[in-house]
Amino acid sequence: MSAQTSKLSAVELEIIKASLDGIVQEMQNSLFRTGYSTIVRESQDASCAIMNSVGDVVAQHVVLPLHIGSFPACCEAVIRTYDDIAEGDAFLINHPYEGGSPHAPDMCVITPVFADGLLIGFCGSIAHKSDIGGPVPGSCSGQAKEIFNEGLHLPAVRYQRGFERNGEIERIIAANSRTPELVLGDIRGQLGSSRLGEQRLKELCTKYQRDHVLASFDRLLALACLRMKAAIAEWNDGRYEAQRFVDDDGVRLNQPVKIHLVVEKKGDEITFDFTGSDDQTVGPANIRPPLVRGAIAYCLIALVDPHIFINSGLMKSFGLKVRDGSVMNPRFPAPLNTYNPTVHATVEAVFAALTNIVPQKARADGCGSRSIILGGRSTKAGQSYVQYEILGGGGGARASKDGASGTSVNQSNAKIAPIEIIESEFPTRVLRFELIRDSGGVGTFRGGLGIRREYVNLQDARFSIRSTKHVIAPNGAAGGGQGRTGDIVVNAGREGEKRLPTRYADYPLKAQDVFCLDTPGGGGLGEARQRDPERVLQDVNEGYVSCEAAARDYGVKLIQQGRKFVLDAEGTALLREKI
Repeated sequence: MSAQTSKLSAVELEIIKASLDGIVQEMQNSLFRTGYSTIVRESQDASCAIMNSVGDVVAQHVVLPLHIGSFPACCEAVIRTYDDIAEGDAFLINHPYEGGSPHAPDMCVITPVFADGLLIGFCGSIAHKSDIGGPVPGSCSGQAKEIFNEGLHLPAVRYQRGFERNGEIERIIAANSRTPELVLGDIRGQLGSSRLGEQRLKELCTKYQRDHVLASFDRLLALACLRMKAAIAEWNDGRYEAQRFVDDDGVRLNQPVKIHLVVEKKGDEITFDFTGSDDQTVGPANIRPPLVRGAIAYCLIALVDPHIFINSGLMKSFGLKVRDGSVMNPRFPAPLNTYNPTVHATVEAVFAALTNIVPQKARADGCGSRSIILGGRSTKAGQSYVQYEILGGGGGARASKDGASGTSVNQSNAKIAPIEIIESEFPTRVLRFELIRDSGGVGTFRGGLGIRREYVNLQDARFSIRSTKHVIAPNGAAGGGQGRTGDIVVNAGREGEKRLPTRYADYPLKAQDVFCLDTPGGGGLGEARQRDPERVLQDVNEGYVSCEAAARDYGVKLIQQGRKFVLDAEGTALLREKI
């Protein structure tokens, strides 16, 4: 134990820990309140963090869990590139291979923090940008074959020097974006949130002494690792396998992408081996190792303690093996932009494998993730627009609870944009936004329901979707049923009807075209006939399950009385005996 650490009392450590958490939350609030785009302002597709002087995350307010792997890689790229970092600097990076951005639209802003002339750490944020160029609006082409099809890529570049912005960099970014005002506005909002964190961290150093704050960084990293290892030590030893599949890579349709995992656990050591996963894909379904680490960390946090203090120490509590040239560790310039379905498959494989070790935390698969992107030139404003929406579905059932309905699941923690915002800012109208009855997988605990969101397009636009689980359904667990698959159809039942694949880029929508997105339901957990009939009755009366499905899937007979149903206990007993 160092002299610095020995002087740090337990009370001081807890106060500094709470203060760091508060600083990051304040940064996050600032970022969301100053966001220009609906992506940041409404969907909150962004995260903030404080790093130490070598790039380790010492505090992160978790909005998007994967960023615990992204921040260190981005920060390390800055440190590796610049040996003259000074107060008043700010840096930009969005290159997935040079740094750790999940894909190029996720731009990272990093500012150094100095106290009494010493570099003590960095403040940073990662936020999705509405458009950074490339062949399609939104910069997320589902048919990209290399990252050069995915828009502007910045290695670590100095954005500010002496607190003065570099106008040349801003002009380059603006020239490569269909929505330059939104992109630059969001970047400046990120910069402001980092400067706020920088100020608060300096104040913390003044209040509790710089050396004590630095000692707390080291101690909190060590404690996070020790806490996670102590929990892992209580789990059953063994070797466990699991695998999940992604529908396709967007280019080679009807060819599922395999994510294969072997978990080996002994004592407080646990290793996640993904070397059996498929080779890197032609289309943009690949993910980089920083995201794999972030996905594993997310799973461990969920299984151990969702309220655990988040920092890079958690990443040191497990081992990782990925194969060079695989979908989990592709070679440059393999495409990456529709990465999230692969991350969901990774998370679900981890949970499936660890269910053997921690059966009380078992869960079924959820809906995965998806976004829709419309782009064009607004006839009203005369400017280009990009309508980017993130949409959830059904969560998988858990060991003691039903899955949540109409929500983002696992690491996709962004919000669904309100209808009022969408209709006031973009030339579309939402015709329907509802839960899909019977879409959750059946089980003792039912899967959450997917959602249906139907739009009418008011002017010509270019449409893209990046989704998952339209072909391969969300798995149930412990005898539970699969969730319903998703779907995307343009002009259903009308002339020109078109069903789009899971990933699709640049479909030409015409004015008055109607498109409908159904998102998947979550898988169920446990045998359906073991579900409490009273809960099935409640599901039917609330519109989650149809009366027909109650009898067919759950063996529950109901009688309609007015607008409600009541339980036929005798009929239910007879029906369950027959089935």
